[in-house]
Amino acid sequence: MYNKISSLGFYIGVFGTALILIWIGMFKFTPTEAAAIKPLVENHFAMNWLYGLMSLQAVSNLIGLLEIVIGILLFGSLYWPQLGKIAGISSAIIFITTLSFLITTPGIWKLVDGFPITDFFLIKDIPYLAISLMVWGKYSNANIDTEL
Repeated sequence: MYNKISSLGFYIGVFGTALILIWIGMFKFTPTEAAAIKPLVENHFAMNWLYGLMSLQAVSNLIGLLEIVIGILLFGSLYWPQLGKIAGISSAIIFITTLSFLITTPGIWKLVDGFPITDFFLIKDIPYLAISLMVWGKYSNANIDTEL
């Protein structure tokens, strides 16, 4: 029974993670989200250079496109295990980067009634990172040379 429940949980987790990546990735194509992520991206040591090459909207579009593609790869890994390793690694990179905004973005942490809080939309990426690592681990030995 445990294996069936674990398997169901895994598939729901991968589906949910892929859905969120695609949904949020699509939202990156809007001016509202492009403006909302600017403080995060411009203060990140590995991403701030993007604004020197592209416009605010183009940077957001690029990030959104990557999220959509990786979300599709995660969905695909459920049918083609060969996609799982790259999907797991790629999505883990996204969620590690997002979680690093908690360190790189000035003013992201606040005290409310003496209690430290942050923008909780970043904290939600902890379980998504866990799912990404599970996908990576589960499919790390998939034979990449086999036909899709």
